[in-house]
Amino acid sequence: MVIHRSESGKTLLLVGATGTFGERLAEGLIRSGIAVIGVARDRNRLSHLARRLGPLFTADARDRSGIDAVFLRGVRAKHPGLFAIADASGPFQTSDLRLPEAAISAGLHYVDLADGRAFVASIARLDRAARTAQVAVLAGASSTPALSHAVLDFLIAGSRKVIAIDVSIAPGNRAPRGMSVMRAILSTVGQPLRVFRGGRWTEERGWGLNKTIELPSVGRRRVALCETPDLDLLVERYHPAADAVFRAGLELRLLHDSTGVLGLLVRSGTIASLAPYARVLRFIAGMFRPFGSDRGGMSVDALVANEADQLVQRRWTITAQSGVGPYIPTLPALAALKMLADGTLTWCGAAPCAGLIPYDVIAREFAHHGLATQTDETPYPPSLFRRLLGPDYEILPEAVRKAHDVQGVLVLEGKADAAGPDHVLGRLIARLFRLPKPGLDMPIRVEMRDEGDGSETWTRFYPDVTMRSNLRDADAATRQIDECFGPLSVRLQWNATAQGLSLHTLRARLLGCPLPNILRPRTRAS
Repeated sequence: MVIHRSESGKTLLLVGATGTFGERLAEGLIRSGIAVIGVARDRNRLSHLARRLGPLFTADARDRSGIDAVFLRGVRAKHPGLFAIADASGPFQTSDLRLPEAAISAGLHYVDLADGRAFVASIARLDRAARTAQVAVLAGASSTPALSHAVLDFLIAGSRKVIAIDVSIAPGNRAPRGMSVMRAILSTVGQPLRVFRGGRWTEERGWGLNKTIELPSVGRRRVALCETPDLDLLVERYHPAADAVFRAGLELRLLHDSTGVLGLLVRSGTIASLAPYARVLRFIAGMFRPFGSDRGGMSVDALVANEADQLVQRRWTITAQSGVGPYIPTLPALAALKMLADGTLTWCGAAPCAGLIPYDVIAREFAHHGLATQTDETPYPPSLFRRLLGPDYEILPEAVRKAHDVQGVLVLEGKADAAGPDHVLGRLIARLFRLPKPGLDMPIRVEMRDEGDGSETWTRFYPDVTMRSNLRDADAATRQIDECFGPLSVRLQWNATAQGLSLHTLRARLLGCPLPNILRPRTRAS
């Protein structure tokens, strides 16, 4: 075997070299003057990759399970410049710690592109061993958590308080879909996920919490809750008062929504997981490959109180054209490995790769791929009721003002009484619209959430039921709001006095059709 040494004298062992991200990471390493020993099971794909990447790439066809400390010491004897292992193989949701343990035993640094929540959290178990061996073991040197945290570190600089964090990834439909990525995403669709929402840990379903984001030069994309290490790490590092959410999405609305529909099979218990169907679903998705685009991107949003204690929305986006989007997840790992190679990263230990690689170091790689970034700060708009009531909002009692001034998320807790209907039709309607059962002095939690489109969603958590409605600013001139309970929309008239707020219903629509007065809900409240 002819051994080719790089100008830097540094060599790296790359596991999963023929995968979607492995190939791109190998390109970046060789471009940076680091020789790569590519490990993968497919000998033919390795040979093809070796021909494409040139003499600094050495192919080694084997399964990752055959890589242990003895093997690594043997490789190091042949390649004295071997300094690290990079793992781009996945899926990390089912990985264990044997590979990083082998790296530590062989005295090598370890960096991976893990997106598995449990796997990244478990890496800290190796911290003492890594410190003893004086090596760095970094899990998640990818879009999440490495890039998202590098962005947030500069995005929230100087702020007094973090209210909410929202990270989203939206690849183009023509982006490569590796099997490991497919299995990783499908393994959590419809599954219960632990998420920090409304200032507390709660349970949401994978591929739920759908929203639409806007990416410069890419357009509007639908994204949904996705399990990544950031669901934990964003809370641990930034302590948001309200939310910390990570979402991902598919460009084609048909595929995105169909994934959500399949998730209903998991929620109902019909099937345990979508992961076993990854191959067939990948085939079906491939049939739609001619549609959509190869443009994608990522956004990081932070709602913060700035130095003047004013609420502002800070946003960072990165967008990719012409199929270069799949390079983005590899750039944090490339930056980390280059820092380890040249000695600028002297940190030792084992931890998630969050806050360890500076943003400017990762950003140096953007220009080579034509990646465009944009950072914006905008004042947070007045709440719905401030806009609706105008100057009269200030005449309300202080407690009432505070209870309706939604800035991002407002959470209220207290007690409630509820009286139930006394006839069968009423009870059916109450059940349909998830009204609480009759009771006195019941604990209630109300989460009021600004949806960013001028509307607010109010979620009331009673002991026996959760009731949700959306309030839309229908007509500020007449102080009227539409409150929507699923298919039912009720027009409400609001009035403000020094004694408080009062409201009554004007009309209602069901599925867009006007209801006759006899069926119109009647409300008088203050």
